[in-house]
Amino acid sequence: MSRPATPIILTSDEHDTLEKWVRSSTTEQRLVLRSRIVLLAAEGLETQTIAQKLSVRPSTVSRWRLRFRAHRLEGLNDAVRTGKPVRYGKRAELRILKQLDEKPPSGHATWTGSLVAKALGNVSEHQVWRVLRKHGIHLRRRRSWCISTDPQFSQKAADVVGLYLSTSR
Repeated sequence: MSRPATPIILTSDEHDTLEKWVRSSTTEQRLVLRSRIVLLAAEGLETQTIAQKLSVRPSTVSRWRLRFRAHRLEGLNDAVRTGKPVRYGKRAELRILKQLDEKPPSGHATWTGSLVAKALGNVSEHQVWRVLRKHGIHLRRRRSWCISTDPQFSQKAADVVGLYLSTSR
């Protein structure tokens, strides 16, 4: 013989909320089913009877009876799930951004997503583009000053800027 079913006693607020969920056309159907199970259990029906009436397994009815008994209305919502583990974290993002500060490989004037992915080795090209989009980086539209190979460039540039500032006053 099976164990007696967990008795469910509803407050008037809980009963009204469950009825509202059952009657609403915008409530998720899994929540509607769980609400119906609890409402029928509160009427005193057995687990087997509820299962036959709603075309579900008796274990499903028992699960939602127990969850409602333990957590009340909040117990009818889905439990939090961890989801897929993070493959690329903050560290990979920093590696991608740091790679852009390096010179591109010989034969290339600028970085591309596939070049960055290849240089890093264990980061996909898709992840490179996700990071670039997140930070608003456009590899082909990068604006930068021309870098001179002249060893005295900074001194000459300072002289030009100084001359410009002295004539603009």
